[in-house]
Amino acid sequence: MIDIWSILIIIFLVLSFMPALQQKIVQMRRLGVIQRLEESRRSRVITLIHRQETMSLLGIPIFRYIDINDSEEILRAIRLTPEDMPIDFIIHTPGGLVLSAEQIAMALKRHRAKVTIFVPHYAMSGGTLLCLTADEVVMDENAVLGPVDPQLGEYPAASILKVKEQKEPKDIEDRTLILADVAMKAQQQVREFVRCMLEDTTDEESAKRIATMLTEGRWTHDYPITFEEAKAMGLPVKTGIPPEIYELMDLFPQAMQRRPSVEYVPVPYHRKEERGPGK
Repeated sequence: MIDIWSILIIIFLVLSFMPALQQKIVQMRRLGVIQRLEESRRSRVITLIHRQETMSLLGIPIFRYIDINDSEEILRAIRLTPEDMPIDFIIHTPGGLVLSAEQIAMALKRHRAKVTIFVPHYAMSGGTLLCLTADEVVMDENAVLGPVDPQLGEYPAASILKVKEQKEPKDIEDRTLILADVAMKAQQQVREFVRCMLEDTTDEESAKRIATMLTEGRWTHDYPITFEEAKAMGLPVKTGIPPEIYELMDLFPQAMQRRPSVEYVPVPYHRKEERGPGK
């Protein structure tokens, strides 16, 4: 007869393996949605989706962003894609390392077939930099992009340059002067890179204008550039996110909180037609 300790051990083992099993099931469902999207659009689908995750033991929040690991994996996916096959790139990210974002951007730019980038929620900073390489950017009506002005530590490069302009040279510390020199170089480098990324999708004058707008520090770094603003700016954006992408985003859940802050009945509603008198 099985004793109570054997039952507890079995329960413990089952509970230990459940998270890994659930994660594997979710991963398989993601791949299923990606394969359906690839078959319907006859393309290679690549995702760059960053969510804030929580460590299971300590509950410490981990912020995800574009890094070298991301660029290595995406470059490999692009190399495995035939030159005549379109690429559909799904982006959901707060940004990340400039080097990594530029590597991905250059690889997408060199791909000969059409590159379409989908933004279901937001693609800020480095994510916007990637969008500038696309032949077409498909945004949700409420999705946003962001400025790509360089940041030096905790300060925007444009703000450092502004401090230098407003003070007399004798009143500026050597460290600030060094930061201003680096800020000027960083701003020029990013502006030129953005211009190069745009030169195939727009005319030279528009490319320079957009590059200046996005890098000069006109807005704060987290300023949300809406679909309407992006379109008015001259970026190749349109609406019409495929339903499979929303389904895919549901399989990248945000870290669960102890008390949910948003709740609703998770089914689509359809308004019933009003019935007239006698019907």
